[in-house]
Amino acid sequence: MRVYYNDHDPYCVQWLRNLIEKGLLPDGDVDDRDIRDVRQEDLRGYRQVHFFAGLGGWPYALRLAEWPSDREVWTGSCPCQPFSSAGAQRGHADERHLWPAFYGLISECRPPIVFGEQVAGADGREWLSAVRLDLEAAGYAVGAADLPAAGVGAWHARQRLWFVANAADGLRREIGGSLESGTAASRREAAQRTVREGLRNAGDGGPAARDWWAAEPNVGRVADGVSVCVDQQRALGNAIVPQVAAEFISAARDAIGLQKKRTSDHG
Repeated sequence: MRVYYNDHDPYCVQWLRNLIEKGLLPDGDVDDRDIRDVRQEDLRGYRQVHFFAGLGGWPYALRLAEWPSDREVWTGSCPCQPFSSAGAQRGHADERHLWPAFYGLISECRPPIVFGEQVAGADGREWLSAVRLDLEAAGYAVGAADLPAAGVGAWHARQRLWFVANAADGLRREIGGSLESGTAASRREAAQRTVREGLRNAGDGGPAARDWWAAEPNVGRVADGVSVCVDQQRALGNAIVPQVAAEFISAARDAIGLQKKRTSDHG
């Protein structure tokens, strides 16, 4: 079953095609148009759809989480620049605020499951609140969690808001409650402890001081005057951490599965 990928960045588009060719991502079609130019009929026949696909973090996370290849799902990490503390913080007035375009396609095509992500912080939470209102008005149940990369053992925070929307009726309480308690909550608490410990060690000149970079991982991608790396750095900076996404996908799948079982048990 072919997969649909969409990204407007030429560097990411070629990277996606390379990963597909190598078999590292599911076979599919890469559309390099602006999401605002995509229409409902363009998405017919695809079981999985990935907007703002970047380097393929979401489809790779689905694979890590053992999401069935024939189960319909959409993903999309809308551009973070309008809501990032590192940007101009123009919010909804920024031309890169593309949730309205993404939501328009969701409301027209009605995918059963949608996963997404955004930067944490006050602006990110405000963005997520608006997203939740839109999706719930369209009949989706929405659950969300605030999770860092440190939760999967990375030596950096990279705090992000993750959300899932399910088109089935009556799931709002179950999904939201499951994602905010139990396994997901335990993972979040463990991640927060890891972050605090790392920051404390770095501040004291402890063993983590050489390796800890609170904002981003030290993977040797910081360049000084090396223009050839600009596109790569931008793509990596915008990418999600697939391992965190996989944990969130697994928690959401478990929550939805529990509800389905409960519904079937009671007829």
